[in-house]
Amino acid sequence: MEEKRLKLKQEIGLLGAVSFIAGTMIGSGIFMSPQSVLSNIGSPGASLVIWACCGLLALLGSLSYAELGTVIQESGGEYIYILRTSGPVVAFMLIFSSVFLVRPAGLAGVALSFADFAEYVVAPFYGGCTPPELVVKCVAAGAIMLLALVNCLSVRLTVFIQVFCMVIKVLALVVIILGGVVMLFKGHTGSFENSFQGTNYTMSTLGMALYQGLWSYAGWYNLNYVTEELKRPEANLPRAVLIAISMVTVLYVLVNVSYLTVMTPRELMSSNAVAVTWGNKVLGSWGWIMSVAAALSAFGSLNGSFFSGGRVCFVAAREGHMPDILAMAHVHRLTPSPALIFTTTISLLVLIPGDFQSIVNYFSFTAWFFYGITLSGLIYLKIKKPELPRPYKVPILIPILVVIAAVFLVLAPIIDDPQIEYLYVTLFIFSGALVYVPFIHYKLCPGLLDKLTVFLQLFLEVAPTDKTL
Repeated sequence: MEEKRLKLKQEIGLLGAVSFIAGTMIGSGIFMSPQSVLSNIGSPGASLVIWACCGLLALLGSLSYAELGTVIQESGGEYIYILRTSGPVVAFMLIFSSVFLVRPAGLAGVALSFADFAEYVVAPFYGGCTPPELVVKCVAAGAIMLLALVNCLSVRLTVFIQVFCMVIKVLALVVIILGGVVMLFKGHTGSFENSFQGTNYTMSTLGMALYQGLWSYAGWYNLNYVTEELKRPEANLPRAVLIAISMVTVLYVLVNVSYLTVMTPRELMSSNAVAVTWGNKVLGSWGWIMSVAAALSAFGSLNGSFFSGGRVCFVAAREGHMPDILAMAHVHRLTPSPALIFTTTISLLVLIPGDFQSIVNYFSFTAWFFYGITLSGLIYLKIKKPELPRPYKVPILIPILVVIAAVFLVLAPIIDDPQIEYLYVTLFIFSGALVYVPFIHYKLCPGLLDKLTVFLQLFLEVAPTDKTL
Protein backbone atom coordinates (compact mmCIF):
# COMPACT_ATOMS: atom_id res chain seq x y z
CA MET A 1 0.00 0.00 0.00
CA GLU A 2 1.38 3.38 -1.02
CA GLU A 3 2.14 5.70 1.92
CA LYS A 4 -0.05 8.79 1.99
CA ARG A 5 2.04 11.90 2.57
CA LEU A 6 0.99 15.38 3.55
CA LYS A 7 1.36 18.66 1.66
CA LEU A 8 1.26 22.25 2.83
CA LYS A 9 -1.84 24.10 1.63
CA GLN A 10 -1.66 26.87 -1.00
CA GLU A 11 -3.68 29.44 0.94
CA ILE A 12 -1.83 32.74 0.29
CA GLY A 13 -3.35 34.97 -2.43
CA LEU A 14 -2.13 38.36 -3.69
CA LEU A 15 -3.55 40.34 -0.73
CA GLY A 16 -2.03 37.89 1.74
CA ALA A 17 1.27 38.01 -0.13
CA VAL A 18 1.39 41.82 -0.08
CA SER A 19 0.45 41.74 3.61
CA PHE A 20 3.25 39.30 4.43
CA ILE A 21 5.89 41.41 2.67
CA ALA A 22 4.68 44.84 3.80
CA GLY A 23 3.47 43.55 7.16
CA THR A 24 6.86 42.05 7.98
CA MET A 25 8.83 45.01 6.64
CA ILE A 26 6.82 47.62 8.54
CA GLY A 27 7.84 46.49 11.98
CA SER A 28 9.72 48.18 14.76
CA GLY A 29 12.42 49.66 12.53
CA ILE A 30 10.60 52.73 11.21
CA PHE A 31 9.54 53.58 14.79
CA MET A 32 13.07 53.19 16.25
CA SER A 33 15.81 53.11 13.58
CA PRO A 34 15.55 56.76 12.35
CA GLN A 35 17.49 57.76 15.46
CA SER A 36 20.34 55.34 14.65
CA VAL A 37 20.41 56.22 10.93
CA LEU A 38 20.65 59.96 11.68
CA SER A 39 23.24 59.43 14.46
CA ASN A 40 25.49 57.46 12.10
CA ILE A 41 25.16 59.56 8.93
CA GLY A 42 25.11 62.92 10.72
CA SER A 43 22.66 65.08 8.72
CA PRO A 44 18.90 65.12 7.97
CA GLY A 45 19.34 65.34 4.18
CA ALA A 46 21.75 62.41 4.05
CA SER A 47 19.46 60.34 6.31
CA LEU A 48 16.57 60.78 3.83
CA VAL A 49 18.91 59.69 1.01
CA ILE A 50 19.85 56.60 3.08
CA TRP A 51 16.17 55.69 3.56
CA ALA A 52 15.48 56.05 -0.16
CA CYS A 53 18.61 54.03 -1.10
CA CYS A 54 17.63 51.26 1.33
CA GLY A 55 14.21 51.08 -0.32
CA LEU A 56 15.76 50.95 -3.78
CA LEU A 57 18.18 48.22 -2.70
CA ALA A 58 15.34 46.20 -1.13
CA LEU A 59 13.30 46.57 -4.34
CA LEU A 60 16.19 45.47 -6.59
CA GLY A 61 16.96 42.54 -4.29
CA SER A 62 13.34 41.41 -4.12
CA LEU A 63 12.87 41.65 -7.91
CA SER A 64 15.92 39.40 -8.30
CA TYR A 65 14.49 37.03 -5.69
CA ALA A 66 11.19 37.03 -7.61
CA GLU A 67 12.99 35.63 -10.68
CA LEU A 68 14.69 33.01 -8.52
CA GLY A 69 11.32 32.15 -6.97
CA THR A 70 9.71 31.56 -10.37
CA VAL A 71 12.67 29.48 -11.65
CA ILE A 72 13.01 27.41 -8.45
CA GLN A 73 9.42 27.12 -7.22
CA GLU A 74 10.23 25.68 -3.81
CA SER A 75 9.91 27.14 -0.32
CA GLY A 76 13.07 27.92 1.62
CA GLY A 77 14.31 31.22 0.21
CA GLU A 78 18.09 31.64 0.16
CA TYR A 79 18.67 28.14 1.48
CA ILE A 80 16.99 26.34 -1.41
CA TYR A 81 18.48 28.73 -4.01
CA ILE A 82 22.02 28.28 -2.69
CA LEU A 83 21.48 24.51 -2.49
CA ARG A 84 20.46 24.41 -6.16
CA THR A 85 23.18 26.79 -7.41
CA SER A 86 26.19 26.58 -5.05
CA GLY A 87 25.89 23.09 -3.62
CA PRO A 88 25.11 21.46 -0.27
CA VAL A 89 28.16 22.67 1.73
CA VAL A 90 27.43 26.39 1.26
CA ALA A 91 23.70 25.73 1.73
CA PHE A 92 24.42 23.98 5.03
CA MET A 93 26.62 26.90 6.15
CA LEU A 94 23.63 29.15 5.48
CA ILE A 95 21.11 26.98 7.31
CA PHE A 96 23.51 26.45 10.22
CA SER A 97 23.96 30.24 10.56
CA SER A 98 20.29 30.94 9.87
CA VAL A 99 18.88 28.45 12.37
CA PHE A 100 21.29 29.26 15.20
CA LEU A 101 22.05 32.97 14.57
CA VAL A 102 20.31 34.99 11.85
CA ARG A 103 16.67 33.93 12.25
CA PRO A 104 16.65 33.74 16.07
CA ALA A 105 18.51 37.09 16.25
CA GLY A 106 15.96 38.66 13.91
CA LEU A 107 13.03 37.30 15.92
CA ALA A 108 14.63 38.32 19.23
CA GLY A 109 15.36 41.82 17.87
CA VAL A 110 11.76 42.36 16.76
CA ALA A 111 10.42 40.90 20.00
CA LEU A 112 12.66 43.24 22.03
CA SER A 113 11.41 46.23 20.06
CA PHE A 114 7.82 45.07 20.68
CA ALA A 115 8.65 44.91 24.39
CA ASP A 116 10.27 48.37 24.25
CA PHE A 117 6.99 49.87 23.05
CA ALA A 118 5.04 47.68 25.47
CA GLU A 119 7.09 49.40 28.22
CA TYR A 120 4.77 52.36 27.86
CA VAL A 121 1.83 50.08 28.69
CA VAL A 122 3.40 48.53 31.80
CA ALA A 123 5.17 51.75 32.96
CA PRO A 124 2.20 52.90 35.12
CA PHE A 125 2.71 49.80 37.30
CA TYR A 126 6.20 51.13 38.17
CA GLY A 127 5.21 54.65 39.23
CA GLY A 128 6.51 56.29 36.07
CA CYS A 129 9.92 54.60 36.33
CA THR A 130 11.44 52.50 33.55
CA PRO A 131 10.38 48.85 33.97
CA PRO A 132 13.22 46.42 34.80
CA GLU A 133 15.01 44.72 31.90
CA LEU A 134 13.72 41.36 33.12
CA VAL A 135 10.11 42.54 32.67
CA VAL A 136 10.88 43.80 29.15
CA LYS A 137 12.46 40.49 28.15
CA CYS A 138 9.57 38.54 29.69
CA VAL A 139 7.14 40.56 27.55
CA ALA A 140 9.30 39.81 24.49
CA ALA A 141 9.39 36.10 25.37
CA GLY A 142 5.61 36.10 25.84
CA ALA A 143 5.11 37.60 22.36
CA ILE A 144 7.40 34.97 20.81
CA MET A 145 5.57 32.07 22.49
CA LEU A 146 2.10 33.45 21.67
CA LEU A 147 2.90 33.81 17.98
CA ALA A 148 4.57 30.40 17.93
CA LEU A 149 1.29 28.94 19.17
CA VAL A 150 -0.74 30.86 16.56
CA ASN A 151 1.55 29.74 13.73
CA CYS A 152 1.33 26.13 14.90
CA LEU A 153 -2.47 26.22 15.04
CA SER A 154 -3.50 27.72 11.71
CA VAL A 155 -2.09 29.26 8.53
CA ARG A 156 -5.39 31.08 7.99
CA LEU A 157 -5.30 32.66 11.47
CA THR A 158 -1.68 33.69 10.90
CA VAL A 159 -2.63 35.38 7.60
CA PHE A 160 -5.56 37.17 9.31
CA ILE A 161 -3.29 38.55 12.06
CA GLN A 162 -0.82 39.68 9.40
CA VAL A 163 -3.47 41.53 7.38
CA PHE A 164 -4.98 43.12 10.52
CA CYS A 165 -1.60 44.32 11.83
CA MET A 166 -0.66 45.65 8.40
CA VAL A 167 -3.81 47.79 8.26
CA ILE A 168 -3.09 49.20 11.75
CA LYS A 169 0.55 49.99 11.00
CA VAL A 170 -0.20 51.62 7.62
CA LEU A 171 -2.87 53.77 9.28
CA ALA A 172 -0.32 54.77 11.97
CA LEU A 173 2.21 55.77 9.31
CA VAL A 174 -0.45 57.76 7.43
CA VAL A 175 -1.30 59.63 10.67
CA ILE A 176 2.41 60.46 11.13
CA ILE A 177 2.67 61.66 7.51
CA LEU A 178 -0.47 63.83 7.77
CA GLY A 179 0.79 65.31 11.05
CA GLY A 180 4.04 66.20 9.32
CA VAL A 181 2.18 67.85 6.42
CA VAL A 182 0.25 70.04 8.87
CA MET A 183 3.49 71.07 10.60
CA LEU A 184 5.15 71.83 7.25
CA PHE A 185 2.29 74.19 6.36
CA LYS A 186 2.81 75.86 9.75
CA GLY A 187 6.40 76.62 8.74
CA HIS A 188 8.33 73.98 10.70
CA THR A 189 11.15 73.64 8.17
CA GLY A 190 14.21 74.25 10.36
CA SER A 191 15.58 70.71 9.99
CA PHE A 192 15.76 71.10 6.22
CA GLU A 193 17.93 74.25 6.18
CA ASN A 194 21.53 73.26 5.29
CA SER A 195 20.22 69.71 5.52
CA PHE A 196 23.48 68.03 4.42
CA GLN A 197 25.71 69.93 6.84
CA GLY A 198 27.64 67.61 9.16
CA THR A 199 27.32 64.49 6.99
CA ASN A 200 29.72 61.66 7.90
CA TYR A 201 31.27 60.14 4.78
CA THR A 202 33.37 57.34 6.29
CA MET A 203 32.75 53.76 5.14
CA SER A 204 31.96 52.60 8.66
CA THR A 205 29.30 55.23 9.41
CA LEU A 206 27.75 54.77 5.96
CA GLY A 207 27.69 50.98 6.44
CA MET A 208 26.15 51.25 9.92
CA ALA A 209 23.52 53.75 8.71
CA LEU A 210 22.60 51.36 5.88
CA TYR A 211 22.46 48.44 8.35
CA GLN A 212 19.97 50.32 10.55
CA GLY A 213 17.91 51.48 7.57
CA LEU A 214 17.86 48.04 5.95
CA TRP A 215 16.72 46.53 9.25
CA SER A 216 13.50 48.50 8.71
CA TYR A 217 13.17 46.93 5.25
CA ALA A 218 13.93 43.41 6.49
CA GLY A 219 11.22 41.14 5.17
CA TRP A 220 11.49 42.02 1.46
CA TYR A 221 12.58 38.39 0.88
CA ASN A 222 9.95 36.70 3.08
CA LEU A 223 7.54 35.56 0.38
CA ASN A 224 10.26 33.37 -1.18
CA TYR A 225 10.31 31.27 1.99
CA VAL A 226 6.68 30.20 1.49
CA THR A 227 6.50 29.80 -2.32
CA GLU A 228 4.82 26.40 -2.03
CA GLU A 229 1.95 27.95 -0.04
CA LEU A 230 1.44 30.79 -2.54
CA LYS A 231 -1.35 30.68 -5.12
CA ARG A 232 0.01 31.14 -8.69
CA PRO A 233 3.56 32.08 -7.56
CA GLU A 234 4.69 32.83 -11.12
CA ALA A 235 2.24 35.79 -11.20
CA ASN A 236 1.64 36.74 -7.57
CA LEU A 237 5.28 36.72 -6.42
CA PRO A 238 6.56 39.60 -8.62
CA ARG A 239 3.28 41.53 -8.31
CA ALA A 240 3.30 41.36 -4.52
CA VAL A 241 6.94 42.45 -4.42
CA LEU A 242 6.37 45.52 -6.61
CA ILE A 243 3.23 46.62 -4.75
CA ALA A 244 4.52 46.05 -1.22
CA ILE A 245 8.06 47.45 -1.46
CA SER A 246 7.10 50.51 -3.51
CA MET A 247 4.40 51.33 -0.96
CA VAL A 248 6.72 50.81 2.02
CA THR A 249 9.55 52.92 0.54
CA VAL A 250 7.25 55.89 -0.13
CA LEU A 251 5.76 55.61 3.36
CA TYR A 252 9.20 55.40 5.03
CA VAL A 253 10.62 58.47 3.30
CA LEU A 254 7.50 60.55 4.04
CA VAL A 255 7.44 59.38 7.68
CA ASN A 256 11.07 60.47 8.13
CA VAL A 257 10.23 63.86 6.62
CA SER A 258 7.44 64.11 9.21
CA TYR A 259 9.78 63.16 12.07
CA LEU A 260 12.27 65.86 11.00
CA THR A 261 9.48 68.40 10.61
CA VAL A 262 8.21 67.88 14.15
CA MET A 263 11.58 67.30 15.87
CA THR A 264 15.00 68.89 15.55
CA PRO A 265 17.83 66.51 14.53
CA ARG A 266 19.15 66.70 18.11
CA GLU A 267 15.76 65.73 19.56
CA LEU A 268 15.42 62.87 17.10
CA MET A 269 18.90 61.50 17.88
CA SER A 270 18.23 61.58 21.63
CA SER A 271 14.93 59.68 21.35
CA ASN A 272 14.86 55.94 22.04
CA ALA A 273 11.43 55.55 20.42
CA VAL A 274 11.05 58.21 17.72
CA ALA A 275 7.37 57.51 16.99
CA VAL A 276 6.45 57.85 20.68
CA THR A 277 8.31 61.17 20.95
CA TRP A 278 6.54 62.35 17.78
CA GLY A 279 3.17 61.29 19.24
CA ASN A 280 3.77 63.16 22.49
CA LYS A 281 4.69 66.37 20.63
CA VAL A 282 1.91 66.29 18.02
CA LEU A 283 -0.96 64.33 19.60
CA GLY A 284 -0.44 65.47 23.19
CA SER A 285 -2.52 63.39 25.60
CA TRP A 286 -3.34 61.03 22.72
CA GLY A 287 0.34 60.24 22.19
CA TRP A 288 -0.14 56.78 23.69
CA ILE A 289 -1.81 55.79 20.41
CA MET A 290 1.62 55.76 18.77
CA SER A 291 2.94 53.40 21.45
CA VAL A 292 0.08 50.96 20.82
CA ALA A 293 0.43 51.26 17.02
CA ALA A 294 4.19 50.72 17.21
CA ALA A 295 3.74 47.67 19.46
CA LEU A 296 1.14 46.18 17.07
CA SER A 297 3.49 46.95 14.18
CA ALA A 298 6.32 45.02 15.81
CA PHE A 299 3.86 42.23 16.68
CA GLY A 300 2.80 41.89 13.03
CA SER A 301 6.41 41.92 11.87
CA LEU A 302 7.24 39.21 14.40
CA ASN A 303 4.30 37.15 13.14
CA GLY A 304 5.50 37.35 9.53
CA SER A 305 9.06 36.51 10.53
CA PHE A 306 7.83 33.48 12.44
CA PHE A 307 5.78 32.26 9.50
CA SER A 308 8.71 32.39 7.09
CA GLY A 309 11.46 31.44 9.56
CA GLY A 310 9.81 28.17 10.51
CA ARG A 311 9.59 27.23 6.84
CA VAL A 312 13.36 27.63 6.32
CA CYS A 313 14.11 25.10 9.05
CA PHE A 314 11.34 22.85 7.66
CA VAL A 315 12.76 22.87 4.10
CA ALA A 316 16.34 22.26 5.33
CA ALA A 317 15.16 19.19 7.26
CA ARG A 318 13.31 17.95 4.17
CA GLU A 319 16.59 18.16 2.23
CA GLY A 320 18.42 16.13 4.91
CA HIS A 321 20.35 19.03 6.47
CA MET A 322 18.42 19.08 9.75
CA PRO A 323 16.83 16.31 11.89
CA ASP A 324 13.92 14.51 10.20
CA ILE A 325 11.39 15.59 12.81
CA LEU A 326 11.72 19.21 11.64
CA ALA A 327 10.50 18.24 8.14
CA MET A 328 7.14 17.03 9.44
CA ALA A 329 3.76 18.78 9.53
CA HIS A 330 0.77 18.38 11.83
CA VAL A 331 -1.54 15.69 10.46
CA HIS A 332 -4.69 17.81 10.92
CA ARG A 333 -3.59 21.46 10.83
CA LEU A 334 -0.93 20.99 8.09
CA THR A 335 1.48 23.43 9.76
CA PRO A 336 5.23 22.70 10.26
CA SER A 337 4.86 22.74 14.04
CA PRO A 338 8.14 20.94 14.96
CA ALA A 339 10.19 23.49 12.96
CA LEU A 340 8.25 26.36 14.56
CA ILE A 341 8.78 24.97 18.08
CA PHE A 342 12.51 24.53 17.39
CA THR A 343 12.84 28.10 16.04
CA THR A 344 10.99 29.40 19.11
CA THR A 345 13.35 27.62 21.49
CA ILE A 346 16.51 29.02 19.84
CA SER A 347 14.98 32.53 19.70
CA LEU A 348 14.25 32.47 23.42
CA LEU A 349 17.87 31.48 24.13
CA VAL A 350 19.19 34.33 21.93
CA LEU A 351 16.84 36.75 23.71
CA ILE A 352 18.46 36.17 27.12
CA PRO A 353 21.77 38.04 26.54
CA GLY A 354 20.66 40.15 23.55
CA ASP A 355 20.26 43.91 23.12
CA PHE A 356 18.54 45.60 20.17
CA GLN A 357 21.44 47.51 18.53
CA SER A 358 23.99 44.68 18.56
CA ILE A 359 21.37 42.21 17.31
CA VAL A 360 20.59 44.50 14.35
CA ASN A 361 24.25 44.92 13.36
CA TYR A 362 25.23 41.25 13.52
CA PHE A 363 21.96 40.14 11.92
CA SER A 364 22.58 42.53 8.99
CA PHE A 365 26.23 41.52 8.57
CA THR A 366 25.42 37.80 8.36
CA ALA A 367 22.27 38.24 6.28
CA TRP A 368 23.93 40.34 3.56
CA PHE A 369 26.80 37.85 3.33
CA PHE A 370 24.29 35.20 2.21
CA TYR A 371 22.16 37.58 0.11
CA GLY A 372 25.29 38.20 -1.96
CA ILE A 373 25.92 34.47 -2.42
CA THR A 374 22.25 33.87 -3.33
CA LEU A 375 22.18 36.53 -6.05
CA SER A 376 25.55 35.38 -7.38
CA GLY A 377 23.67 32.11 -8.00
CA LEU A 378 21.04 34.00 -10.02
CA ILE A 379 23.78 35.58 -12.15
CA TYR A 380 25.23 32.07 -12.69
CA LEU A 381 21.83 30.71 -13.78
CA LYS A 382 21.25 33.60 -16.19
CA ILE A 383 24.65 33.04 -17.85
CA LYS A 384 25.01 29.25 -17.73
CA LYS A 385 21.39 28.08 -17.90
CA PRO A 386 19.43 30.62 -19.97
CA GLU A 387 17.15 27.83 -21.23
CA LEU A 388 15.42 27.36 -17.84
CA PRO A 389 11.75 28.46 -17.95
CA ARG A 390 11.41 31.95 -16.46
CA PRO A 391 7.86 33.30 -16.12
CA TYR A 392 9.46 36.49 -14.77
CA LYS A 393 12.86 38.01 -15.66
CA VAL A 394 15.00 40.92 -14.49
CA PRO A 395 17.95 42.45 -16.40
CA ILE A 396 21.25 40.90 -15.27
CA LEU A 397 22.46 44.36 -14.19
CA ILE A 398 20.01 44.32 -11.25
CA PRO A 399 21.43 41.28 -9.38
CA ILE A 400 24.97 42.51 -10.19
CA LEU A 401 24.21 45.86 -8.47
CA VAL A 402 22.75 44.09 -5.42
CA VAL A 403 25.79 41.78 -5.16
CA ILE A 404 28.10 44.84 -5.25
CA ALA A 405 26.00 46.45 -2.49
CA ALA A 406 26.16 43.22 -0.45
CA VAL A 407 29.96 43.11 -0.73
CA PHE A 408 30.12 46.74 0.45
CA LEU A 409 27.79 46.10 3.39
CA VAL A 410 29.82 43.09 4.53
CA LEU A 411 33.28 44.65 4.11
CA ALA A 412 32.75 48.37 4.91
CA PRO A 413 32.37 48.11 8.72
CA ILE A 414 35.21 45.59 8.95
CA ILE A 415 37.69 47.67 6.89
CA ASP A 416 36.88 51.07 8.41
CA ASP A 417 36.23 50.06 12.02
CA PRO A 418 37.25 46.42 12.64
CA GLN A 419 35.73 44.78 15.72
CA ILE A 420 36.47 41.34 17.15
CA GLU A 421 32.74 40.47 17.12
CA TYR A 422 32.73 40.37 13.31
CA LEU A 423 35.53 37.79 13.43
CA TYR A 424 33.46 35.66 15.82
CA VAL A 425 30.43 35.86 13.50
CA THR A 426 32.57 34.95 10.46
CA LEU A 427 34.10 31.97 12.27
CA PHE A 428 30.60 30.86 13.29
CA ILE A 429 29.43 30.99 9.66
CA PHE A 430 32.35 28.87 8.39
CA SER A 431 32.09 26.46 11.32
CA GLY A 432 29.02 25.13 9.53
CA ALA A 433 31.34 23.38 7.07
CA LEU A 434 33.05 21.57 9.97
CA VAL A 435 29.67 20.26 11.14
CA TYR A 436 28.60 19.31 7.59
CA VAL A 437 31.52 17.00 6.75
CA PRO A 438 31.16 14.40 9.55
CA PHE A 439 27.41 14.55 10.27
CA ILE A 440 25.84 15.25 6.87
CA HIS A 441 28.34 14.10 4.24
CA TYR A 442 29.69 11.02 6.05
CA LYS A 443 26.50 10.52 8.12
CA LEU A 444 28.18 9.73 11.42
CA CYS A 445 25.75 8.54 14.11
CA PRO A 446 22.86 8.14 11.62
CA GLY A 447 20.46 6.53 14.10
CA LEU A 448 21.27 8.86 16.99
CA LEU A 449 17.91 10.64 16.97
CA ASP A 450 15.65 7.81 15.74
CA LYS A 451 14.00 7.06 19.09
CA LEU A 452 13.54 10.77 19.86
CA THR A 453 12.06 11.32 16.36
CA VAL A 454 9.50 8.55 16.82
CA PHE A 455 8.55 9.84 20.29
CA LEU A 456 8.14 13.44 19.08
CA GLN A 457 6.25 12.32 15.97
CA LEU A 458 3.65 10.58 18.14
CA PHE A 459 3.61 13.29 20.82
CA LEU A 460 3.20 16.20 18.34
CA GLU A 461 0.96 14.27 15.91
CA VAL A 462 3.12 15.06 12.88
CA ALA A 463 4.03 13.14 9.71
CA PRO A 464 6.46 13.54 6.75
CA THR A 465 5.43 15.85 3.91
CA ASP A 466 5.77 16.04 0.14
CA LYS A 467 6.66 19.17 -1.81
CA THR A 468 3.77 21.25 -3.07
CA LEU A 469 4.73 22.17 -6.63
